Amino acid sequence: MIEFKDVSFSYERGTPVIEHLSFRIEAGQSVGLIGANGAGKSTVMKLLLGLVSGEGEVLVDGTPVQKTTLSQIRRKLGFVLQNSDHQMFMPTVYEDMMFAPLNYGVPRDQAEQRVDAVLAQLGLEDLKHRHNHRISGGEKRMAAIATILAMEPEAILMDEPTAALDPYNRRIIINTIRDLKQTKLITSHDLDMILDTCERVILLSDGKIVADGRADDILRNRELLEANRMELPFCLAGR
Repeated sequence: MIEFKDVSFSYERGTPVIEHLSFRIEAGQSVGLIGANGAGKSTVMKLLLGLVSGEGEVLVDGTPVQKTTLSQIRRKLGFVLQNSDHQMFMPTVYEDMMFAPLNYGVPRDQAEQRVDAVLAQLGLEDLKHRHNHRISGGEKRMAAIATILAMEPEAILMDEPTAALDPYNRRIIINTIRDLKQTKLITSHDLDMILDTCERVILLSDGKIVADGRADDILRNRELLEANRMELPFCLAGR
């Protein structure tokens, strides 16, 4: 579904941010992309979305990510931003959810069916006609996920989906992520959330993969995490 083949990237006249990165994510997998600040996580997302380009090859469902394929690629990928205010730009949740399907040529009646189905799936029917500036941070994060699901993407990218949420809304987001059937790539410093939602973890450090394997194995490895400026998940720290 997602593949990086010997990908390197550096900002102009800068040191490399990503160096010879190679990995493959199969359809339906849920993968956590972790690492300390500056490890290269955000750059991986940008490369996938075609926001930047480097050396090597990035593929989505076998299609190379390049200027001529961006429209095709972005129909397959849904990106949930860390800051929902940067994603929810229409007056109401309904209008935000309708925006992408209509712009992709989905007939209005079908788009409305998608919206109603997603809202029912997430238990968010009461948000449908709410104004975005009048809902809570947790509700807005859920609405942002709903907006992406209305696009019916094959894979979902998430950047710090639980950041700045209270415990109640954090748990709702975690349960929602666990129930999603799409391929998922999630970047986060919330390692407890990654442990709860991901079967596999890729650990980056200085733009290179230092570990790639079962989430349970990597996130229980105190020595590995501390060597890469990270700490055990809170749920494991006392064990």
